[in-house]
Amino acid sequence: MHTHHHHHLDHDTPRELEGVLKVGIGGPVGSGKTALIEALVPILIGRGHSVGVITNDIYTMEDADHVKRTLDGVLDPARIVGVETGSCPHTAVRDDPTMNLAAGTEMLRRFGDIDTLLYESGGDNLTLTFSPVLADVYVFVLDTGEGDKMPRKRGPGITDSDLLVINKIDIAPYVRADLEVMTRDARRVRDGRPVILTDSLEGTGVAEVADFIASRRPVWSPSA
Repeated sequence: MHTHHHHHLDHDTPRELEGVLKVGIGGPVGSGKTALIEALVPILIGRGHSVGVITNDIYTMEDADHVKRTLDGVLDPARIVGVETGSCPHTAVRDDPTMNLAAGTEMLRRFGDIDTLLYESGGDNLTLTFSPVLADVYVFVLDTGEGDKMPRKRGPGITDSDLLVINKIDIAPYVRADLEVMTRDARRVRDGRPVILTDSLEGTGVAEVADFIASRRPVWSPSA
């Protein structure tokens, strides 16, 4: 794993993906990344955005299939693509995002109107980050089921992501997680960068996540 810092320099964002807001969504297995995407997409579409979703799984298309089923009738299934990374999730979104850039480029060739591309990483640990070539905005998802100590563990996902989402606030009482402690610690280790509490299944907080994503959208005009 010693080669992690060599790869960034070789990549440029493909031309097709310029002007598209690329949102990377990472976090541990089971934190609710897929559920957050499934709750976000209808809101983004309702606000007039044209959306594509690219999920990363190590060996299966499980997440992509789940998103297709959940968003049936909301988003054309052809706009939801799974990438089988076959290796450490970091590699595909941070060190060598070639597969993901290719998947995004291919989707833009098919659906030239897409203005928002959501990249879900394979479930991983607190050190996951996205290559700046792949994602303009990096959202890291924790959930209360992992315990209120998680923000104190820091890690680049928790401290450096553009937005930290603390998901599954509805189960906090059942897993003895103190939301106030979790939120306070998260804000402290993030030096004031935003933290949003969500229950993706009920939709609590998801509109705020959409607002945050919108605030990062570059103002661009297609070059003539």
